[in-house]
Amino acid sequence: MKKILVLALTGAAALFAKHKLDEGKNEQDLWREATDPVRKA
Repeated sequence: MKKILVLALTGAAALFAKHKLDEGKNEQDLWREATDPVRKA
């Protein structure tokens, strides 16, 4: 029973960490797009 609980907590922590990393990457992409230099046509 203890192993299952530890496994579940580890999985939840991994999902949380992945979500935070993806969130940071998405925000970084948004800032990169917003601050792109304007190209003259």
